[in-house]
Amino acid sequence: MPRFTTSDGLGIAYRDEGDRSGLPVLCIPGLTRNLADFDPVARHLADVRLVRITCRGRGDSDRDPDYRNYSVPVEARDCLELLEHLAIDRAAVLGTSRGGLIAMYLALVARNRLAGVLLNDIGPVLEPEGLEPIVDYLGKQPEHGNLDDYVENLATRSKGFVGVGRERWEEQARNIVIQTSSGLRINYDPRLRDAVLEQSMDAIDPWAWFRALDQLPTALIRGANSDLLSHETASRMREMRPDMVFADVPGRGHVPFLDEPESIAAIRQWLERCAEDG
Repeated sequence: MPRFTTSDGLGIAYRDEGDRSGLPVLCIPGLTRNLADFDPVARHLADVRLVRITCRGRGDSDRDPDYRNYSVPVEARDCLELLEHLAIDRAAVLGTSRGGLIAMYLALVARNRLAGVLLNDIGPVLEPEGLEPIVDYLGKQPEHGNLDDYVENLATRSKGFVGVGRERWEEQARNIVIQTSSGLRINYDPRLRDAVLEQSMDAIDPWAWFRALDQLPTALIRGANSDLLSHETASRMREMRPDMVFADVPGRGHVPFLDEPESIAAIRQWLERCAEDG
């Protein structure tokens, strides 16, 4: 797994694959996740330069000795430094959940580096109903001693998903937890919980982040059964950006896997717009 070193000395894991002459697409995963989450969609994007990052404190990236650096601004800086490391001047950004918040922040602070933004089941308003279960498990070690039990639990707690086979849940589980001699352990720094609980967004206008995407090719993919991104918030986003590519993926909660036919169609349309705009 290749890594680069950030300006504050952390090793960050990434993957750079696909067509090096194609449009660079930077994939930023969700809060506790890592670059492996984009495996399903990567199979459909061989014609772009697909760059995936694992944010600090997750997966194969270094844990930060100061957990307060697990923040959107610092993680956005890491993304820009990865682009610098790879000599990429401008990239389209595909952000899943927390990765989408980072993408919107990048539009605020480094708009000239973006060719477009796709938000995967994330918007300016995060519903308490969807946040509560995330906060409940965040940073806590699994109670299940083996992977089989964890897979069953993951499938049960993942609300809104219909028709997903065990093989996919097992694939997801292997990205979230690792097997050690003493049992299963989460594949990220537990102190991420402290960072999330201590950080406040009260002074921030989240709709300003979304408005920063104006004039950029933008897409929104929503799980039709999502409890984090409501239908009402998605509707308002579409009213503000009637040109935005949109897909409401049936049988999916938070978040779609991105290899669903509806997701792939939206991604392809968005990529075409990014290429035309660039």
